[in-house]
Parts: sequence; structure tokens; C-alpha cells
Amino acid sequence: MTLPATDLDHILAHTAGQWEDLRGGRLFVTGGTGFVGCWLLESFVKANEALGLGAQAVVLTRNPEAFAGKAPHLAGHPAVRLHTGDVRTFEFPEGEFSHIIHAATEASAKQATEDPLGMFDTIVEGTRRTLDFAVRRGTRKLLLTSSGAVYGRQPHDLSHIGEGFTGGPDPADPKSVYGEGKRAAELLCTLYAARQGLACKIARCFAFVGPYLPLDIHFAVGNFIGDALANRPILVKGDGTSLRSYLYAADMAIWLWTILLAGQSCRAYNVGSERAISIADLARTVAAAVVPPPEIRILGKAVPGRPAERYVPSTRSARTELGLEERIDLADAVRRTLAWHRGRAARG
Repeated sequence: MTLPATDLDHILAHTAGQWEDLRGGRLFVTGGTGFVGCWLLESFVKANEALGLGAQAVVLTRNPEAFAGKAPHLAGHPAVRLHTGDVRTFEFPEGEFSHIIHAATEASAKQATEDPLGMFDTIVEGTRRTLDFAVRRGTRKLLLTSSGAVYGRQPHDLSHIGEGFTGGPDPADPKSVYGEGKRAAELLCTLYAARQGLACKIARCFAFVGPYLPLDIHFAVGNFIGDALANRPILVKGDGTSLRSYLYAADMAIWLWTILLAGQSCRAYNVGSERAISIADLARTVAAAVVPPPEIRILGKAVPGRPAERYVPSTRSARTELGLEERIDLADAVRRTLAWHRGRAARG
């Protein structure tokens, strides 16, 4: 099922001045079959057609058949070609590529627990392979989708964590594998930029909500929406006090395209919302978007006096340097996501 036309029009309206850089170009995308990748591919197809860019996208995938089943409108589009391979070892497609989006390896809590070395290798070796490919094929601009996990645990007394924060994940904690992998990926990008002249743009992604977001893994907002769609009570597994923020995926796509096409090389930009919300209030926001509102069950018990955990970015760099902003609020984002999933279910 395609993304809503209103979302694609929104992305195009707020990136209109950027797309000339891709005219006649070739784009290579890793991670194009995931949540972020699908949003970027759909908005690429929209801009390519609306503006007559004559651009092409080659998408790396380990399973073309699965992607074709998930998004046949993308897999079969004439401007999109699938390239089979693993991000760590893929054969280089022929020809030059003007732009690369390296979005492989999503933040999978399951993989981090069950196969942490595999996750680390995929992030680091995949980034090295993609950078080698970029150099070999004359790429001008590469976007790395990094993560706010590179900062490690956000201090309780820091309301919004900015790119200048010098802390990091605890290397003695196996749970740090994702954040440490992304830190190494960023370092690889800066080394290749310095030695090879490749313009590497870095987007440190936080939390998002929108169509294509999985509803059955470790993302709280996805789980809550999945509960609501299934007419189940919304389960909050913790005490509900943790603070997060959520950027709607259409705004996310605007930010990522702008960073790729207009951001500074080796300048990390946080990508997310600055509007903090507790997990309990997030559950209430989802419940309020459903009629009748489902029951909310908070399974944990708050400890008096214990500070709430935070994962909320400062986006000052993106706002002041690139003119980016959050345009779609969380309540509207939840309503749009619910509507898309209902439409998808109705189509079978």
C-alpha cells in the first residue's frame, strides 16, 4: 500500500529546492526495504515523477521477493531497480552513482540480544563496504543514518541532548553494541571524507512514528498502535515515566533528504522531535485517537524520587543551519498512522 498522497505532497513541498542536485543522477540505497528506506524511496519516486528528474534508484536487498511482496509499487517501479546482496559483501553494481543513502541495519533489540556480533559486523563492515563502493563509483554525496544511541544514556539533568555531547555508550555493556557500531560507522565516514574527498552526511536518528513502522517489536508507539488496532488494552510494560519524543515520518523524510542534499559533510545532525512525552502519556495519546478509547494498563510501578529516563534530542543544528522544523504534531501523526494501517488491513 502506498503512502498517503498528503504525506508525499508534504515532503515534496518542503524539499522542492533540493531535488535539482539529483537531476539525471543515480541513487544507491542500502536498507531501502525498512521503515526509513521505504519512506525515502516513496518520496524519491514522487519527486522524480513530479519534477521530471530522470533519476534512478538501485536498492540493495537480501530478499527481492519479500520486498516485492511488501511494496510491489516500489519494487516494480521503472525508476527503481533491486540489487541482490548482503550489505557486508554485495557485488558492486556497474556505472557511476551520484548519491548514496546508507540506511542498512535498523535498531533491532532482538538482534542486539541474540546476535550482537552479527549486528556489530553488519553496521561496521556494511558501512566500510558501502564507502568503498562510493569511492569506486564516483559518488559525490553519501548519507549515513546513524542514531541517537551514539550518545549512550542521556543524563537525567540534560533535557535535550545535542550533537556536542561528549559522552557515549558504556563499552563494557553488551547492550551498547548498536550505539558503538554506529559510532564506528560515523568514524569510518569521517576517515573516508578526509582521505577520499567524499562528502559524508550524518543523520543521528531518534524515535519516529508513521506508516511502515513495525507494530510488533520493541518500539513502544508501534506496540501501542498495534494494541489499539487489535482492540486490545494498551500495555505499558514499564512504569510509564520514561520520556521520549516522536517525529512523524513525513517530517523525517524532509529532514533526511535535506541533510543529504544540503547538509555539511561530517557534520552530525540530530533528527527527531524536541517535544518530550512520557510513555504513559504516549499510551493516552494513542488511546484518544480510537473510538471507543481502549483501556491502558501500566504494568510497572514508579519508584518515588527516581529521575525519569530521557531520550530526547536537541535539534538546534538542523533548525538553524538547514531551516528544518517539526510540522506535524504527535496526535495528528498517530491518527495518520492508524488510518494507514486500517487501510492496509482493509485491502488484505
